[in-house]
Amino acid sequence: MGPATAMNLGRLLTQTARRVPDAVALVWGEQRWSFAELDARVDCLCAALRARGIGKGDRILTHSRNGNAMFEMMWAAFKIGAVWVPTNFRLTPAEVGYLAETSRARALLRDRGFSAHADAIRAAGHCELVLAIGDAQGEDLDYESALAAATPPPPDHEADVEYGDPVWFFYTSGTTGRPKAAVLTHGQMAFVVTNHLADLFPGVTERDASLVLAPLSHGAGIHQLGQVARGARTVLLPTERFDVEEAWRLVEEHGVTNMFTVPTILTALVEHDAVDRYDHSSLKHVIYAGAPMYRADQKRALQKLGPCLVQYFGLGEVTGNITVLRPDQHSTEDDESFPLGSCGSARTGMDIAILGESGARLAPGQTGEICVRGPAVFAGYFENPEANEKAFRGSWFHTGDLGHLDARGFLTITGRASDMYISGGSNVYPREVEEAILTHPAVLECAVVGLPHPRWGESGVAAVVARPGHQVTEGAVLAHLNERLSRYKQPLRVVVWDALPKSGYGKIPKRLVQDRLREEGIGF
Repeated sequence: MGPATAMNLGRLLTQTARRVPDAVALVWGEQRWSFAELDARVDCLCAALRARGIGKGDRILTHSRNGNAMFEMMWAAFKIGAVWVPTNFRLTPAEVGYLAETSRARALLRDRGFSAHADAIRAAGHCELVLAIGDAQGEDLDYESALAAATPPPPDHEADVEYGDPVWFFYTSGTTGRPKAAVLTHGQMAFVVTNHLADLFPGVTERDASLVLAPLSHGAGIHQLGQVARGARTVLLPTERFDVEEAWRLVEEHGVTNMFTVPTILTALVEHDAVDRYDHSSLKHVIYAGAPMYRADQKRALQKLGPCLVQYFGLGEVTGNITVLRPDQHSTEDDESFPLGSCGSARTGMDIAILGESGARLAPGQTGEICVRGPAVFAGYFENPEANEKAFRGSWFHTGDLGHLDARGFLTITGRASDMYISGGSNVYPREVEEAILTHPAVLECAVVGLPHPRWGESGVAAVVARPGHQVTEGAVLAHLNERLSRYKQPLRVVVWDALPKSGYGKIPKRLVQDRLREEGIGF
């Protein structure tokens, strides 16, 4: 497809700033920026990047907590035709170094306190340009100084792009191993934004406000694109800590109409007594995704918040665009006319199939792999033909999740083909954790599984076996992981066994590990 088939995604901000220049675009603590102000700052950032040789196709790594600079860098990357590469800010320097290596990033925006991350990336020969927010050191460029010194570009300066040009590397491990860069494109993301506006939060205008409760690096960042497209204000929590009281205060102050959450966040919001002390009647669309929600928690949320819950199922690779369960499809009653236990039906313009091992479609009610196709599916994993071949078998994208459709087309997820579990809304891939544990000199073998956790949804338990002649303890394993893995990836419990349960083929089925843990009464 040629250039005339795609708009530069950054034009969403340009257009809104012209249409409603004085509307509030972004709120962070005491600070406010109108759309005209935000757009002007983004344009100056574009000029600062271009002046230092960063342009179309270059990858810009962003390691930052939520804040105006992170939001601005996203839009600037889009406008200059570069590729935004956001990280989870909790990652270690080594983990971020791996993302820099695999994306071959040329520039880095880093938040204060993350100079060690910049050092690790520079040492590996990447990101010659480092923009630092607030604590620039050595060769770092101070973020605000760079903007202040820039000459604003002329109007309509955005790079020309084609439909398939990359706009965002959305890092995901898919089903196994270390993170892979899912390539999101300008054309695909224009569809995703349009679909979000149609299916998740219809009717949003500049009179609406959206509260951000999760990192902008992932689903929350995707959610905000639709808000900017329609001129709604984006409200950030003032600190990185998730403060429920402050969240409800902001809902009342700004008349918040929509927010993106994961089930653990939504449950925390509903169970806190602040929910009864602030006016949240403005809420129209409280979206939850990323993990199944327990029915009891769902009912409690409906009782407290009213008919505003929206569930969706989606992966980074399909950028949140697989199913939707609308507010009117939720109920506190266990009425069979409602699709109870379902994560919804296919999003507008998307197709879902349950495929068996032969690749043929299965009948309603039969369980198989959830596969999807349509304009929201990503362009593939960056420089990873092996993963692409596996993911795109038979003209479908294979999610790695298992489930079934009913006769009406409502999807129910029954399990994961992979062993991934979701802790506090973040995907944890046991293989990565197991590989880190196995670097301990006293560990012979190990298996990591997710078990239900009352606060985090699921948390990890590691079962380890010591090498002959060695001893290993829970404390030793956890200490060993401290420098190797982000906190959310570390198991909360470690048990030491004489041997791991094995199948007749010598494999270690995770189901058998979970069964034994339950038999021994190990859990949370």
